[in-house]
Amino acid sequence: MKEKKLFISGIILIIVFIIWTILIQVVDVQSVGVNGTNIGFATINIWFHKLTGENMMIYHITDWMGIIPILSCIFFGILGFIQLIRRKSLFKVDFDIILLGVYYIVVVIAYLFFEMIPINYRPILIEGIAEVSYPSSTTLLVLSVMLTVSFQNNRRTKKVILRKRVDAFVVLFLLFMVIGRTVSGVHWITDIIGSVIFSVGLYLIYNSTVRMLDKKKLTEEI
Repeated sequence: MKEKKLFISGIILIIVFIIWTILIQVVDVQSVGVNGTNIGFATINIWFHKLTGENMMIYHITDWMGIIPILSCIFFGILGFIQLIRRKSLFKVDFDIILLGVYYIVVVIAYLFFEMIPINYRPILIEGIAEVSYPSSTTLLVLSVMLTVSFQNNRRTKKVILRKRVDAFVVLFLLFMVIGRTVSGVHWITDIIGSVIFSVGLYLIYNSTVRMLDKKKLTEEI
């Protein structure tokens, strides 16, 4: 079953992310970070950081463009709230929207968790402050949310042209944001990799869960 394979793939990626996070703290750890902080996979991270250098313009552009996934979350929140008001019951709100809300909450919890328990600090000071770097919160937000935008659009939009345009926008936006965040020099490459693994894993779990519930609902109606 395709849905189960997607779900298992998501679980595997989350496990890989946990292992990756552990490895960052024990493999090739050197005090080469800002203010002498320890950095795992130091040789690779330092090499890649020297390769890309620092580009604060790209950093600020990707920072500001992070508003797009935030607005997307607000849109789906409003959609769910409108359904709740009209249908007068939380249980009558579309199940994929309810799951989406849970999904976004998990993303926020993950973000707060790593803010409280620093794994890495950025390669450079931001306005004189050593900020937490792992995983890249912008990459995490963009991937986690924009993938669901494409998924929800394909579920709810009947016009094929609109589906293709939204999908194209999402792909281009994700490429720009992830690549931009990578070459801006404000993250170690391991921060970006960690975010990608976690975000895709989490999305696959959401996607497969919705598909499995779709199939279950269809079976019950027959």
